[in-house]
Formats: sequence, structure tokens, C-alpha cells
Amino acid sequence: MKKILITGMSGLIGGAIRTQLEGNYELRALNRSNVEGVDCHRADISDLEAICPAFEGIDTVVHMAAAIKSDFEGFVAHNIVGTYNVLEAAHRAGVKRAITASSGSVTAGWENDQPYAALANGEYDKAPETWDKFDHTTPIRARGLYGCTKVWGEAVARHYADNTDMSVICLRIGAVNAEDKPKGIRGYSVWCSQATIAKMVETCIEADNSLKFDIFYVISNNKWGYRDTDHAREVLGFEPEGIAEDHR
Repeated sequence: MKKILITGMSGLIGGAIRTQLEGNYELRALNRSNVEGVDCHRADISDLEAICPAFEGIDTVVHMAAAIKSDFEGFVAHNIVGTYNVLEAAHRAGVKRAITASSGSVTAGWENDQPYAALANGEYDKAPETWDKFDHTTPIRARGLYGCTKVWGEAVARHYADNTDMSVICLRIGAVNAEDKPKGIRGYSVWCSQATIAKMVETCIEADNSLKFDIFYVISNNKWGYRDTDHAREVLGFEPEGIAEDHR
């Protein structure tokens, strides 16, 4: 079985990925707190030397650990330094592929403009019949410091893909929550079911070795969505799970 290291396994998304992969892969966690029932290396991703032993013998790293709500120092420690450390440790250990959690927030600033503002606010009568969706070629327009750190994450991922033998895939994950359904009006545009992100990660683990670098949005089937799913469909054959409108 392939050996998979998951950072942040104790989190919501990390737990969903564990459930999806368990039994088909040999799993290891890199986590600050202990994760019961799985080989767990306890360390903080902001400490490069402390995390390096977790990467020994690993085939694929799934990097989900991050600071989502934090002050600037916390974002720097975990989303900037931490992401660099994870990729550097993976490179040193000869890991073949890293799958990193980015975010739709790297382009969410475009929601200030129409028609995306109308869609995000549920003003569907103001929206056109069709609209262009954000894809991997859309210019960056980050929302918040968190979004800015995820821009860095994609940039450093590209650096490692271009300058090492490692394949790196960035996932711009939508709104995942414990209730596993859209929350608030905007949720009907950006919701991502737990099954969608978990199955997307497994799809990326099994993707052909020729996939050296790419960026994919990961959301469910959202009628009012403006984040692209066609690129993942075309490159990976991936189909999202869940229909946002079923939860109205």
C-alpha cells in the first residue's frame, strides 16, 4: 500500500480524508495533538527539524494543516513558514507527490464585482443567464490575510514542482463544514461537501505521475457556483459529490 502522510488529520477535512483513505493506504499523521488509531508524529509544522522524521518512507503528503483564523504572526508561522517546511521536508525525504490545501479565497476578491457579488449575496434576479467561472488561470485577487497566505502557498508549491522531482497539486477548497451542507446564502455558491474533498484527495493521490503541477477548485455541484470544476473533470476525470440546492 502507498504510504500517505496527512498533516492536520485531527481537523474536519483531515478527518474526512482519513475516513476516505483508511484501509486502502498506510496512513501516518503529522499533528500537534495525538490522533488515536493511526501512526502519529507529534510536532508543529513551524519547526522544520521537528517534523522531518514524519516524512521518512512516505509516498504522498496531504498537507491540510493551517491557521484559518489567526493574527498575522499565526498566519506566518503556520501558513507561510509551515507550508514551506512541509514541502522542504517532503523534498528532503524523497516524497513523490504533495497535495496542498489552498483556498478559493485566493480569488474571492472578485466577489466584489458583478455578477459574482449578486451570486454570493443570493440576488439571483440580478445575475445573467450564464457567467464566466474562476479557474486556474483567473488573476489572483485574494480576500483577507488568510487568502494572501494561500497565494504564497501556491507560489512555493510551484517552486518545488519546477525545481525538484516532486509533483505538487494545489486544491482550492470551498466551504467545508461539520454540518456538511451550505451555510448562509453565499454557501450555495461555494459549498464543498466532505465527500467531495475527501474523494478529490484520493483522486490526486492516484493521478498519473506525469501530473507535475496543477491547481484545481474543489466545490460541490452548486447551481449558483462561480468556481470552475471543468478543469478537474478534464484532467482528473473527477466528479464532485453533493448538490447544494438539495439543502434549500
